[in-house]
Amino acid sequence: MKNACDFRVEGLAAEQMRMLERVRQGFHCSEVLLFAGLDARGEDNPDLIKAVSALAGGVGFSGELCGALTGGACLLGLYAGRGSENENADERLNIMVTELIDWFSEKYGQSYGGIRCREIIGDDSRKPPERCPRIVSGVLNKVKLLLGEHDVAWEKRSGAREQRGDTSPESLMTSVGGSRAACPCAGGTR
Repeated sequence: MKNACDFRVEGLAAEQMRMLERVRQGFHCSEVLLFAGLDARGEDNPDLIKAVSALAGGVGFSGELCGALTGGACLLGLYAGRGSENENADERLNIMVTELIDWFSEKYGQSYGGIRCREIIGDDSRKPPERCPRIVSGVLNKVKLLLGEHDVAWEKRSGAREQRGDTSPESLMTSVGGSRAACPCAGGTR
């Protein structure tokens, strides 16, 4: 019997395949988003992934602020934040984060009754496979758009891994046993 994180992957672009593989490995929304950014930069940073793992399920599976939103803010920080005492944060970072929050609140908050994980998925175990992939995909696309609008390159390193295709919900959601399922939340809130 297949579980909710078994997917058909024919025809998916490399970025989508990597995202789905991360889900299969048990990673959550915030982690999947940071992996996507690291992949685009051609980097590995297990400590960063560990750090954002606390954002899963609405911060520590408390159901609070959505991990896709907080992960998206962290992803913006990866590209425009400060990493050492000798470095300055990009002045556009806070603007981009504010724009991400405003967009998320309008797009998902209004549809699902708020921007907290518990408001988005509630207690219904069927909601994460329906909602989370759309949200993670939407956040990733919005982050890329914001970076582009603010002249921050998505792929920073010349050796960055190949990025192709989109991350539309239709691309991420595939048929499993006749139902549409894909769940970056890999288990929902506790």
